[in-house]
Amino acid sequence: MTLTSVADALSRLLHDVPETGHETVPIASALGRVLAVDLSARRSQPPFNASAMDGYAVFARDAVEGARLTVVGESRAGCRYAGQLSDGQAVRIFTGAPVPDAADAILIQENAEPSGGDIRVLKSVEPGRYLRPEGLDFKVGEILLKAGIILNPRTIALAASMNLPELPVRKRPRVAILATGDELVPPGGDPGIDQIISSNGAGISLLVSASGGQPDDRGIAEDRIEAIGDALPGSGEADILVIIGGASVGDHDLVQETLTRRGMTLDFWRIAMRPGKPLMVGELHGMKVLGLPGNPVSAMVCAHIFLKPLIRKMLALGEQTSISSARLTADLPANDERQDYIRSTLSRDDTGLLVTPFSRQDSSMLATFAHSDALIIRPPHGAALKTGETVPIMPLDQGN
Repeated sequence: MTLTSVADALSRLLHDVPETGHETVPIASALGRVLAVDLSARRSQPPFNASAMDGYAVFARDAVEGARLTVVGESRAGCRYAGQLSDGQAVRIFTGAPVPDAADAILIQENAEPSGGDIRVLKSVEPGRYLRPEGLDFKVGEILLKAGIILNPRTIALAASMNLPELPVRKRPRVAILATGDELVPPGGDPGIDQIISSNGAGISLLVSASGGQPDDRGIAEDRIEAIGDALPGSGEADILVIIGGASVGDHDLVQETLTRRGMTLDFWRIAMRPGKPLMVGELHGMKVLGLPGNPVSAMVCAHIFLKPLIRKMLALGEQTSISSARLTADLPANDERQDYIRSTLSRDDTGLLVTPFSRQDSSMLATFAHSDALIIRPPHGAALKTGETVPIMPLDQGN
């Protein structure tokens, strides 16, 4: 059977993927969410002429060196001076406080000498000095946040300043995650002599969360058609079904058969890549189905390459995967017919970014993957490479 290339597999997986709808969430719950519509300010900031310093609100024409001004009141944050400023007068003012009507400058307190109810100007002040005009930061109606951004603490703080208590965001794609295999025991369990601890459910669930999805870890299903079928999400319960292990065609690999019986349309299931050849893609009752290899490293690498772009596409972020480049610190042999993703660490010297492949690349070595910073991407039939040559890399985000 001909293997599907990584590029073709991604293109077919992401073809005609529907975007998720909108929902409104409290601003305190918006971190990491994707903004669904453009947002404009409900008020100007500052909403009035404000003082940038502690000092005295004055007419600049009066505040010349040696002049004496009468202090007629005070303006502080949250409580403005309600009177009218006249020639020869000043209002004591504090940082952030509203500037009295008509005042056009702030005489900072370091340049004023109090004496009774008066002040003497020690240094002249120019019009507009230390005064923040209304709308200096932004004006009411101005579009400040564009649809499609991932909300972070800075943009959320801006939304709050725009007087927006709730934000319209993309719904998170619901991702059902099911591991399969009689050999698997959940973390903290008591494995038998021939069993292993399942790591894929936890790892893939967190990758889904970090990518903007909503994970639904459905645990481990035994290698029986009935057990796998019973653990599947019902119609409308998920946007993506990630099923781990059992996607090949061995005597005990029952995932394809189970899903086909349930109505799955299979697109393809063998990819020309390493690690991760037995990857399955299909559709079941409106859900995108992604069958990942059971090998933990293969599953995680495939999730980075296929699942993250799928989630991004549903969030209207586009499917772009971050690819950069670095210089090799070790030789690499020629590659075979499969696209290779080599676990590596990153470092820097005076010339730029360096990438060091781990000497052992066995796909069972999860500890090596956990300590990797990036994957070197080797194209099919790539020639041997020498130390110092530049290679494409896929950085692995911290915590992913």
